[in-house]
Amino acid sequence: MAKKFDRIVLAVPELSAASAQYQQLFGLPPYNRDMSEGQSAAWWGLPNTVIELVQCAIDRPRLQGIVFSAPEVAPREEPFANPLGVDIRLGDGRLTANFRREQPAAQCVDLSVDHVVLRTDDAQACIALFAGELGIRLALDRTAPAWGGRMLFFRAGKLTLEVIEPESDAKSGNSFWGLAYQCQDLAGTIHTLGERGIAVSAMREGRKPGTLV
Repeated sequence: MAKKFDRIVLAVPELSAASAQYQQLFGLPPYNRDMSEGQSAAWWGLPNTVIELVQCAIDRPRLQGIVFSAPEVAPREEPFANPLGVDIRLGDGRLTANFRREQPAAQCVDLSVDHVVLRTDDAQACIALFAGELGIRLALDRTAPAWGGRMLFFRAGKLTLEVIEPESDAKSGNSFWGLAYQCQDLAGTIHTLGERGIAVSAMREGRKPGTLV
């Protein structure tokens, strides 16, 4: 059913301040889209998805949810009810297709999203949801204590959903936890981000052989 990660939605306490920060990251201003009930959102197009910022009554920014494109669904985006209680929506992809065509100035070609992280108490429920109900390919299922527990990797449209079920018995629920961005030239990107005033860590080898983070 779900063909690709259409948009990744980030909730922020104050949209204008967050937009200024993400403009530093992406190197270009967003497309400000009017939403329902007088709300607005900031959009940046990346090669494999769209980053959307929305203002919410929260204390700190958080990864709110994912919109998946599913061409067979109705044009209106609808919430996808699920036992995990995470924010998932389905749409036919027209909104983002129009955005990419009509707003070329808001398309960032230097960064893409490598993966989205979801922390869970129930890996099997995640398999049932993402692979069983949404039809997203489960590319890898492994237990890696050094990496934090059981890990699932779901792959769709050149982007990965990484699910982590910690080994600890303490229950923390199900929630989207973070994003990892990908670039072609890490050293050059670090230099560019530094020039924009963004703090970055030292470059090191990644867990996946042949990668740098």
